[in-house]
Amino acid sequence: MIVVFGTINIDMVTVMERFPVPGETVKGRDYQIFPGGKGANQALSAARSGAKVALVGAVGNDPFADMALANLRKAGVDLSGVRRADQPTGLFMIAIDPTGENLMIGANAANDAARAAWLEGRFGPGVTFVTQNSLGTTDVEVAIAMARRAGSRVVYNAAPAEPVGRETFAAADIVIVNEHEQRRYGALLGIDGEPASFARALARELSTNVVVTLGPRGIVAAEAGGRMIAGAPPPIAAVDSTGAGDAFCGALAAALDRGAPFERALKEGLAAGSLACRESGAQTSFRDLAEIAALADGLVLVPA
Repeated sequence: MIVVFGTINIDMVTVMERFPVPGETVKGRDYQIFPGGKGANQALSAARSGAKVALVGAVGNDPFADMALANLRKAGVDLSGVRRADQPTGLFMIAIDPTGENLMIGANAANDAARAAWLEGRFGPGVTFVTQNSLGTTDVEVAIAMARRAGSRVVYNAAPAEPVGRETFAAADIVIVNEHEQRRYGALLGIDGEPASFARALARELSTNVVVTLGPRGIVAAEAGGRMIAGAPPPIAAVDSTGAGDAFCGALAAALDRGAPFERALKEGLAAGSLACRESGAQTSFRDLAEIAALADGLVLVPA
């Protein structure tokens, strides 16, 4: 069983020739509206990867709320932990350039009402807890401590990069960051160096597994025992990288939850993240376990 604590949003996406600089207007020709939010995305990715999933978070009482939850309902995600807040449903505006890179501006809105206390009674052995920093670090740090005390596995996607205590990283079984977040945490934690050296140092110091995602260059990971692993994604024609990191996190958590070894979980995360880049939007691009597993079967991880 996977329990996800995180944001639930609506994404408005437009494709443009280039990103604007401050004070400049750059227009796209059209826009699309998609369900999003790191919590909702990772919950859906895990569900499509074959896991039983519950999501805890908040939406508003506006028309966007049902739209934000529609894909999750269809996938069978348990939404009994999603509450209605007085604020509107979270909203992000996303620009995509011709290479598939994205630029995001948004508002947390109803997400700011979510509290760690809503997770009471949901943890225990056999539960994999997945969370991020998108709800702010205060309640996330409390939630991670709750999950650890109850004996749950903790998959912590420490994104966006925010100041958190070393004890929060140490309480996680797996810490996942991208290379931009890795540089920020390197400065915050006094761990200099490139992704591999950062992962190695953090894993050694805190006895946890650390994964740094590198976009089109794949991943580098350090196991708590000291082993280093790297892997490249399969070649794809990237259309939109929005949600690729969330697809990685959800698929990896689902693989671990069903008892797959760490290496296999990394391969399925890589496969899911790559497949998510082939279409516009986040949730609309997430694939099911059969497609993820087939692509993961052909991936090779190497010592780093």
